[in-house]
Amino acid sequence: MSGNCTGSVLDIQRMSTEDGPGLRTTVFLKGCPLHCTWCHNPESIDPAPELCWHATACIGCRTCIDACEKSALSLNETGVFIHKDLCTGCGKCADACPALALVLSGTEWTVEDLVVELVKDRAFFEHSDSGGITLSGGEMTLQADFCGKVLEALGRHSIHTAIDTCGQCAQSSLEKVLPHTDLVLFDLKEMDPGKHKAFTGLSNTSILENARFVAHWIQSHERPKSMWIRTPVIPGATLDPDSIRAMGRFIAENLALSVSRWELCTFNNLCRDKYEARGVSWQHSRTELVTREEIEHLVTLAKDSGIDPAIVHWSGSIRNET
Repeated sequence: MSGNCTGSVLDIQRMSTEDGPGLRTTVFLKGCPLHCTWCHNPESIDPAPELCWHATACIGCRTCIDACEKSALSLNETGVFIHKDLCTGCGKCADACPALALVLSGTEWTVEDLVVELVKDRAFFEHSDSGGITLSGGEMTLQADFCGKVLEALGRHSIHTAIDTCGQCAQSSLEKVLPHTDLVLFDLKEMDPGKHKAFTGLSNTSILENARFVAHWIQSHERPKSMWIRTPVIPGATLDPDSIRAMGRFIAENLALSVSRWELCTFNNLCRDKYEARGVSWQHSRTELVTREEIEHLVTLAKDSGIDPAIVHWSGSIRNET
């Protein structure tokens, strides 16, 4: 029984092909302990509901301002300004906006209601090789009780489940979700602790310990069945041959029996509008995509780092050099 357990959900994305095997529905949870400079879901970091304004949709009607009981919105020369210190995240302004220019990121779901919503997609999974549902974020282990109950319920429907974690969490949180998970997508971003802290706000000490913990768990339990390592390839940050070599050695020495795929995920800048909607600048707004030569060089290094070369793959966009 899930009782009154609820979780804060940022978004439910259907027909995803990037969050595990097959065709998947991905649930993005709110809240993340890391602050990656390249974060593609900045609205997922704060666990509280967050209001975002989209300038291109706004018609300047002031309906949202009239609807706000806390006087948290005003209109200036650039458009609607959100006074973060006054906004309570009630969502009344977003509900009133006729142009859908205001969006409240973060909605409370009960376990039962979310499972009912997700099971609607079962027909798609049944026609997709290993398709299923992935709980992502933010960092889903910050809501481990809620996620564990959701995963357990999905298992009773015989739906393939995956979790996507950055690994920055307590092992007790992992223990609540691993027994109900078929696949773990584990992010390893950077091997040097100092650089990892510079890029994400925290060292990778706990993350590497948790990677070992998950790998050992897989060898000792029936579920999860496997572990995928995912590494973001970010120009000016993690696009680093030395880090890739070190990461390959770490996988070979600590995780090899549990890891079935190591995926190098190339940078994209499609999230620029998200930062603009939140009224903040993004240091990677002008960062270019990686080239085919750059990503293929990293793939070669990864394959030569002591692991099974067959598990190394890359995904994402690359720069068109014509």
